[in-house]
Amino acid sequence: VIINADSAQLYRDLPILSAAPSTADLSRAEHRLYGVLDGAEPCSAADWAELARSAIEEIHGYDKMAILVGGTGFYLRSLINGIAPIPAINAGVRAQVRAAPVGANHARLAELDPDAAARLNPADSLRIARALEVVLSTGRTLADWQRRREGGIGGDVALRPIILLPPRDWLYARCDERFAAMMDQGAIEEVRALLARQLDPKLPVMRAIGVREIAAYLNGAIDRDEAIARGQQATRNYAKRQYTWFAHQPPAEWPRFTAPLDIPAALELLAPSA
Repeated sequence: VIINADSAQLYRDLPILSAAPSTADLSRAEHRLYGVLDGAEPCSAADWAELARSAIEEIHGYDKMAILVGGTGFYLRSLINGIAPIPAINAGVRAQVRAAPVGANHARLAELDPDAAARLNPADSLRIARALEVVLSTGRTLADWQRRREGGIGGDVALRPIILLPPRDWLYARCDERFAAMMDQGAIEEVRALLARQLDPKLPVMRAIGVREIAAYLNGAIDRDEAIARGQQATRNYAKRQYTWFAHQPPAEWPRFTAPLDIPAALELLAPSA
C-alpha cells in the first residue's frame, strides 16, 4: 500500500498541479493520504505524521507492506524520528514576529539564537520567523526542542529506504515536460477554481508550485508562455532544494540511487525482493 508523503498531494484541490496518482496508478496498488484534505485545512508535519502512523498501523494489521512515497523530507523525518514537543506559540508573539520585516527578525534571531541565524538563509522569512517565535515564546531555541523529539516510529519498524538522486539534467528536463503537460491537462482550471474560493494566501495549498504563476496568467499580468516558463523555473528550483536536502540530510547509510529512473536497472532495484 502506497502512502503519500508529499505535502501538496494531500489536497484534493490540485490533483493535476500536484501530480497526484493517475487512474492507472491507482489500479496497480492501493494508495492512502492522496487528496484527503480540503485546501482550507492547513496540515503540519505533526498532523501528517499522525495520519501516516495510523495508516501504517492499519496496513501492517492487514499483513501488507506500507511504502512511503514523496518529497516532503520534513514530513518523513517527523514520522521516523519524532516531533519536537514545542508548546503552542503565544499568539501575540506570533503576530508580532510575522508582521516584522525579515531583516529585523534575522537580526533579533542573531541575538537570541545565533546558531540558527547563522544556519538560515537571511532571506528565508518563514524559517527565520519560526525560529524566532519559538525562542521568544518558550525561552528555548528550536534546536533545543528538536533534540527532545518524541513519537518517532523509526525504532519500531523495519525500514528499507532508498533515495532517488537521478542526474540533474534528466530531472530538470522531466520537470519542464511535466509542467507544460499540466497546463494542457487542466491545471489552469484547477487554479481558477482555487482562486474563486478566496482562501488565505498563506495556506499551504495556495503556496503550491504553479499556483502563483498560473494566477498571474489568469489575472492578465503575464501570458501563457511566460506562466509556463515561470512554473518550470519554480519547479526546477524546488527540485534543486529537494535534491540537496535528500543528498545530505538522511543518514549516510541510506542508499542513494543516482541513475535515470527510466532504465531497467531502476525497475530492478525498486522491485520487491524474493
